[in-house]
Amino acid sequence: MINSIKDRAVSFLELVASGDVREAYHRYTSPDFRHHNPFFPGDPESLMLAMEEDANQNPHKVLEVKHVIGEGDMVAVHSHVKQNQDDLGIAVVHIFRFHNDLIVELWDVGQRIPENSPNENGAF
Repeated sequence: MINSIKDRAVSFLELVASGDVREAYHRYTSPDFRHHNPFFPGDPESLMLAMEEDANQNPHKVLEVKHVIGEGDMVAVHSHVKQNQDDLGIAVVHIFRFHNDLIVELWDVGQRIPENSPNENGAF
């Protein structure tokens, strides 16, 4: 059983990454869900279809959650997302706002992992 909104946010992302996008939306999003991804219209359907298309194009996607932070009705999940095992990937932060244990709002920001970074600490 998923108890906290932090667990719910991670489960949503894990389902999406595994290709079960509609199930993720069905289980975890509110009917009045909205998002702020600047590449798609703000309605739930547009983002869901884009996530499904991405899952179909990248069936071996890897999601590795690095940090989960929660405060009040907000959760931030810092993850390493790779389209396949050999991809350097992207550092992504998803920020969720919950109401009645359902996601009502989502923001996401990402940063590609460079091949030759001068930072000895790495992205994570």
